[in-house]
Amino acid sequence: MIRALWTASTGMEAQQINIDVIAHNLANINTTAFKRSRADYQDLLYQELKAAVASSSQDTIVPTGIQVGQGVKMVSTAKLFDQGNFRQTGNSFDLGIEGEGFFQITMPDGTISYTRTGEFKVDKDGRLVTSDGYLIEPAITIPADSLTVTISADGIVSVSQPGTSVPTQVGNLELARFINPSGLKSIGKNMLAPTGASGDPLTSTPGIDGLGTLAQGFLEMSNVSVVEEMVNMIAAQRAYEINSKAIQAADEMLQTANSMKR
Repeated sequence: MIRALWTASTGMEAQQINIDVIAHNLANINTTAFKRSRADYQDLLYQELKAAVASSSQDTIVPTGIQVGQGVKMVSTAKLFDQGNFRQTGNSFDLGIEGEGFFQITMPDGTISYTRTGEFKVDKDGRLVTSDGYLIEPAITIPADSLTVTISADGIVSVSQPGTSVPTQVGNLELARFINPSGLKSIGKNMLAPTGASGDPLTSTPGIDGLGTLAQGFLEMSNVSVVEEMVNMIAAQRAYEINSKAIQAADEMLQTANSMKR
């Protein structure tokens, strides 16, 4: 009976973490280019009380054994990179990625991080930066006298300047992709860091080598579905409740056994 108490407790702990994941998804419903996560589980070890190959007689064996499971554990929180919807902003420095790929961002320590968020701005030196002031890689500087800024689907950044009718090319945006994007490590601020599980980044021009294209004046929205997360939350709540009932049932059976008299 003690086994049932511990087994059901693992189910309650698993659903607590599941609710944490769901709450994080819902909290970021309006976060640009946010990618929802999903909790993955595995059953724990089994205690074998009777082997399936045990002999029942000289010429026969038992067709099925007796195995009692020990509960459940969380093994991963997989980030799902399905495309979010697009929202038109009209801002020249807002960029959405149609398809696979990440923007490359130079962090303060010199390392490169990756993001799907295309809410870019221009700093005091005319450099294209994130909302936190981190430089985009490769670096692009917008001239101070620029009248308009045009970013093509394949990442060519051009500006129009006074006194000339021909746009001036000031840089090229590149995107990166990973063999296993779910292996990237979330470090906050909409940033992802590569790991040994994600593989090395493969960088190229937008629109080739499997990379998506850029959409100027658009932002990718979160791919969180409120309805789906609400259903998942209800299921998690009911699973937590039924596991607590299993603990209560085991406790009542122990109480019955303890109250028995000769």
